[in-house]
Amino acid sequence: MDARAILEEAGFRCMDAESGDDALEVLEQHASSVVVLFTDVEMPGSVNGFALARHVADRWPHIEIVVSSGNVQPLTGEMPAKAAFITKPFSAEVVHEELRRLLPDGKKPDPLKIAV
Repeated sequence: MDARAILEEAGFRCMDAESGDDALEVLEQHASSVVVLFTDVEMPGSVNGFALARHVADRWPHIEIVVSSGNVQPLTGEMPAKAAFITKPFSAEVVHEELRRLLPDGKKPDPLKIAV
């Protein structure tokens, strides 16, 4: 299962970006409706997932952040304090549990409100 399918199963409507640069462009237009940023560390372009997470935390503090990688672990200070890190490979259960922990009740889609 890919990250998009896992997030959709959790009740989110997803927007894709091919790179960190593209993600910033999407956020410039849609940040007010974005609840969570789920990003990989390694992406094409000039902005990796750690830099994207820091930028989003500074510019749009209402957006919760999940960063993932199977190759890189965050070093101290690379991620915003409020961001979560998930190691790949991950399961839907791992992602859903992290989102339940990260998101306040008012931001959780209905499928995440159900206790498992």
